[in-house]
Amino acid sequence: MEMISGLLRSPAAASIVSLIGVLVFYVLIGGVDLGQLLGAASWVNYAARIGIVAVAVGLLMISGEIDISIGAMIPAGAMTTAIISGYYEMPIIFGILGAIGIGVLVGLFNGFLAVRTTVPSLIITLGTLVAMQGIVLAGSKLLTGAASVPLTAPAWSKTIFGDLIFGGSHQTVIIWWVVIAAVFWFIMHQTKYGNWIFAIGGDKVSARNAGIPVDRITILLFVGTATAASFVGMCHAILFNSAQVSGGMNDIFNIIVSVVVGGVLLTGGFGSITGVFIGTITFAIVNKGIDFTDIDRNWSNLIIGVMLLVAVGMNETFRKRAMSAVKKKKG
Repeated sequence: MEMISGLLRSPAAASIVSLIGVLVFYVLIGGVDLGQLLGAASWVNYAARIGIVAVAVGLLMISGEIDISIGAMIPAGAMTTAIISGYYEMPIIFGILGAIGIGVLVGLFNGFLAVRTTVPSLIITLGTLVAMQGIVLAGSKLLTGAASVPLTAPAWSKTIFGDLIFGGSHQTVIIWWVVIAAVFWFIMHQTKYGNWIFAIGGDKVSARNAGIPVDRITILLFVGTATAASFVGMCHAILFNSAQVSGGMNDIFNIIVSVVVGGVLLTGGFGSITGVFIGTITFAIVNKGIDFTDIDRNWSNLIIGVMLLVAVGMNETFRKRAMSAVKKKKG
């Protein structure tokens, strides 16, 4: 009983409840074959693509900030790789470094503005989103004359970044997702840096007074989100042998929903990497799993909207449980 009570106070509780609820709904209402759904590659590949960015966004949101420029950074990473190593035929390593480099630069820009101005990060990254959309489109047209650029990557790069595992249907990006999530989990929940991020999300002023390098951590978190997005774009350019200026642009909403369903509060200070990981799985199953049911796909957005509202309500409930338990221990 104590174990169940502890689980219900954890930040991952909402994501676990949401996942169970979605699976039960699909089985009972959608008539889905659970074994077929869980063994499908479509939703796992999709979860990995948005999941790599979601864990980085999760850390940033726990610190009390948000980054919506990720929607432009996914195609920016893809187009940078394709233009450098496809159109200009330079070695793929230059394309990879170019994609990572543009992520770092945009992240530094967002982070610097976030700590040096009083403008909310939502507005800052909205401006970066629109600006990067224009840069990617105009840059592609100027340099290549097209909005889509082909790329032929060498075998070693496809094996590492953009191939199918053991010749099946599951993509290599899944391995990257699991590894990155594990690394972020260790940082967030096993090191002082995780405590710092939680402290910053709880109260920036108190965190700064406690000697925590708030500005430096905030900038690094913005670099993490932008670089994670450009990395995903690079992987997909290598996998699909091409890049488009609009590829991945619609993933902004999906990534943030995954993070919120994963138990992270928009106000910061509460969440977990485990929750974000499960939240991403839940969203991917809702988004792609509907194809395995008898439900009209046009209803998927309604299901996602209801799931988001329920998850937000559960997040606040579980947060209050956790805070109440902490106060009882102190008392």
